[in-house]
Amino acid sequence: MSTPRRGWQRPVFLLITLLISTPLLAEPPRVVTTIPPVHALVAGVTEGVSEPHALIRGGQSPHGYSLAPSDARELNRAAVIFAAGESVEGFLTRTARSLPEDTRLVWMEEIEGMVLLDSREGGGWEPHDHSHNGHGHDDHGHDDHGHDDHGHDDHGHDDHGHDDHGHDDHGHDDHGHDDHGHDDHGHDDHGHAHGGTDGHLWLDPRNAIVLTEHAAAVLAELDPDNADTYRENARRQVERLEALERELHERLAGIRDLPYLVFHDAYQYFERRFGLNAIGSVTIDPERAPGARRINELSQRVEADDVVCVFSEPQFEPRVIRVISEGTNVRIGELDPLGGDLEPGPGAYEQLLRDLAAGLEDCLAA
Repeated sequence: MSTPRRGWQRPVFLLITLLISTPLLAEPPRVVTTIPPVHALVAGVTEGVSEPHALIRGGQSPHGYSLAPSDARELNRAAVIFAAGESVEGFLTRTARSLPEDTRLVWMEEIEGMVLLDSREGGGWEPHDHSHNGHGHDDHGHDDHGHDDHGHDDHGHDDHGHDDHGHDDHGHDDHGHDDHGHDDHGHDDHGHAHGGTDGHLWLDPRNAIVLTEHAAAVLAELDPDNADTYRENARRQVERLEALERELHERLAGIRDLPYLVFHDAYQYFERRFGLNAIGSVTIDPERAPGARRINELSQRVEADDVVCVFSEPQFEPRVIRVISEGTNVRIGELDPLGGDLEPGPGAYEQLLRDLAAGLEDCLAA
């Protein structure tokens, strides 16, 4: 009887040895984001590692958004959640209290180094002033205090990252979800009609840079195996955002003095960064249609201030815009502060700001 061949045993033994000696790489942390601009910025950091889950897609508005059961499941499985602020994503306020203890909730408005502006009361604002109380083009341009002055030398990764101001300072260990403001400065304090911080802070590219760097620091801590990728992605994204800011300063220079109305007060950070001349909003609360008295006041203001354009938004019914502009020479445009129609992904944030600039140019300079 012939002896069985044993040639197969050596490669199998080598394979088993290789599997035992090779450490298994951990799964990347599950990342959840809220609105499309936040998703785009975080996706730029995680590119090549994972794809963040976006809660709000397409033309949905975060104002009045309700979580679906599938959203709640994603939130409970997340290692980290990135959101703009409670005035924008108020639907997260109550849910945050029931998240697992080790889930990190990162509000953009709480990251050190963010430029924060107070919400403007009412729907009418003072005429344009290039100084903008210290926030106009001359004060925030790259020539005067560019990238170094908004935190990258003085408040870089070490100063506003996780080491000094990250999870330990405002995370779950020290004062958990409740101390993120859910009891003391929730939706009522930050809402459109109640003052507080204007939550549309993503429309300042400087704030996008701060979020990019902070997200890289958070993810590098959670996922050391991919830390170098997060940091390199962040570095490249910051370079693109700096170039984008310079591009938009030049592009918008010719329309800075032209007065216009927006649908709701969502663009203050963009206006201040680039020195634009928005003089009011059609509605104070985007979830409530303006009444007859408000419409009459706006119609008078369109005439009195030589308003060039009134801008609607794709998330809301534009009928009131047509009523206000009827019988006048004012032009109607459209601006989208969320970029809901853009293809989700790392390039969507930059396209969002370019689309805003194009929408303003197309209407104001027509």
